[in-house]
Amino acid sequence: MFEKFTAGARTAVTHALEEARLRGDRRVGTEHLLLGVLHEPGSPAVRCLGVGLDDARSALADLDRSALAAIGIDVRGVDRPPVPASRKRTPFTSGARSVLPRALGEVKRTGGRRLGEEHLLLALLAGERTDPVAELLDRLGVDRSAARERLRGMDAA
Repeated sequence: MFEKFTAGARTAVTHALEEARLRGDRRVGTEHLLLGVLHEPGSPAVRCLGVGLDDARSALADLDRSALAAIGIDVRGVDRPPVPASRKRTPFTSGARSVLPRALGEVKRTGGRRLGEEHLLLALLAGERTDPVAELLDRLGVDRSAARERLRGMDAA
């Protein structure tokens, strides 16, 4: 499947793997895929979103702290160490795995042949409320339907 990815989309997935490692997460989730896409701030797809990498990282950390506080755990002042590099392939969550077929569907919808970061972003924007990326986008104040329309307008241009 990755042979259909543009160089930008491959780079986004590589950055997602690194983001998961830096956060101390053992699996790559949809939130990491979004962070991976955001590594290219000059990308037209990222400009359509209107959110920066640092803001997304901060919002994700806030979501983590809120979730832990909800069960009585105060993590202020505690940093998670990065997960040590491993020779094993880092697994994707089921949500992250489901992004790839949705992104391919976006490629087919436009009649394209290669999956770019804009297709990954469209698939991430379609995430349901229980998906971590949906919660992150909501926390960032992203109007997901408006962002999808802007991205789809790029395809038509």
